Amino acid sequence: MTALALARSWRPKTFSQLVGQDHVVKALTHALDQGRLHHAWLFTGTRGVGKTTIARIMAKALNCTGEDGQGRMTSEPCGKCPACLEIDAGRFVDYIEMDAASNRGVDDIAALLEKAAYAPSNARYKVYMIDEVHMLTNHAFNAMLKTLEEPPEHVKFILATTDPQKIPVTILSRCLQFNLKQMPVPLIVEHLEKVLAAEKVDCETNALRVLAKAAQGSMRDALSLTDQAIAYAAGKVSEEAVRGMLGTLDDAYLIRILDALIAKDGATLLAISNEMGERSMSFSLALADLSSLIQKIAAAQIVPESVLEDWPEAAEIRRLAGALTKEEAQLFYQISITSRPDLSLAPDEQTGFAMTLLRMLAFRPGNETPGRAGNSAPPVASAPRPAAPANQTAAPVRSSAPAASAPAPMAARPTASAPPASAPAATASAANRPDWHALMRQLPVKGLVQQLAFQTELQDWEDSPAGVRATVVTPMPQLASEASVGRLADALSAHFGKPIKVLIEKGEVEGKTVAKVDAQIHQEKRQNAEQMIAQDPFIQQLEKEFGAKVVGGSVKPL
Repeated sequence: MTALALARSWRPKTFSQLVGQDHVVKALTHALDQGRLHHAWLFTGTRGVGKTTIARIMAKALNCTGEDGQGRMTSEPCGKCPACLEIDAGRFVDYIEMDAASNRGVDDIAALLEKAAYAPSNARYKVYMIDEVHMLTNHAFNAMLKTLEEPPEHVKFILATTDPQKIPVTILSRCLQFNLKQMPVPLIVEHLEKVLAAEKVDCETNALRVLAKAAQGSMRDALSLTDQAIAYAAGKVSEEAVRGMLGTLDDAYLIRILDALIAKDGATLLAISNEMGERSMSFSLALADLSSLIQKIAAAQIVPESVLEDWPEAAEIRRLAGALTKEEAQLFYQISITSRPDLSLAPDEQTGFAMTLLRMLAFRPGNETPGRAGNSAPPVASAPRPAAPANQTAAPVRSSAPAASAPAPMAARPTASAPPASAPAATASAANRPDWHALMRQLPVKGLVQQLAFQTELQDWEDSPAGVRATVVTPMPQLASEASVGRLADALSAHFGKPIKVLIEKGEVEGKTVAKVDAQIHQEKRQNAEQMIAQDPFIQQLEKEFGAKVVGGSVKPL
């Protein structure tokens, strides 16, 4: 005889056997015990969380007669009376299950409602269970409105759907709605352990944890995958067998990937990607598992006690939480989740996965010490630029005002010509420090280089016959890439006519950077504009006569 699938043989027969839906069980059992029954219930939730199972238990509870045939409606059906046995076997005449996906027209609903007028043949209540009710047409919904609102006393309706958004409000308002929850991983693991112990199948807890994650909140999917794993393993259900069946990564792969990112080892990242391709692993699931691991690392950095001791990877999570900065963890998480949809656009999934790892490596902040969370970054220095021969023409310097002539190059080469006369405030002698704010505003730089210049404060200015050594501090070292620092040094060298070496150090500035000054000026202008608007007679009249209000933050200075 063919063995019954676990999802069918372990389907709950009573409310006490139902797993993970305590909020629904509590409401229904209290209603049955107190005799306060509604005439229509709507169960919503993803696949495999117990909608149809609860409907069958409700049908047994409503029609149970007890072992002696004299019992009343109860929240604990006996499972031995004719009504309970026939409902479990699927042959109870007065319990009708209808699939709305294949019977969705108005004629199907009309035929069902026509039979509802007749009394049950051998039960207290005639129970209609309409599965995937959102598939009904609008005409079908309209046809059942009146009967659903005021059904005969002997009729109860149970509706089930995975997409309640598609059900008309007129239907929702006539039902008691219960939202069934997705099953959490620990609960699925606990239930699978009981099932396999009863089935006398050896298993590893980590293998069940992998199955529970793959089920994505569905207990039926978890039991079906367990059936498949038992057949695949042909013995003990081990983690290695389950991962081989599902094509998922074990934690060792994920930890190797993060270690390679910390070490900035692109060759190892590509080797891991190729190894995964040879083993036919799912790259989409790999990104999902990687993002899940990074989330645990980020949580451990903020809340160390969030790491549970029973996690097999607990020690590695703590180690990686100390090796990565908080910014890197957030960056890697963002790249991993946003890259999953891109896998379908890549030439193949392996290429898309490899590019995701290389993207993490490329965008990893280059001015942070690898593996040192929260440490100050070492100075980033630009190579000194040699002075140009004196017979070369000096590159023009762009002022902040618009000019009719063509703009100068963004990274002008150093020349030996004298500083332009138009910037006396920003010019410094060998013994004096320059006015750094005025100098940054006058430099002919744009884009990221200008953002870097506006976020810096001069700390030290060492002038010598060989050139100038400028040490500046910035609270945003991520802007200080080698290319940006080099272009800033080029612009300074062109301005002063001598080689200038720029050193960038991470830290909070004591005064105000150009960016902070600009932000403060903008804030003051906005406040003045809001004050002018508030004092405007026309605006005051609108507020008085019509109750108008100025939306906060909507006023912008010209």
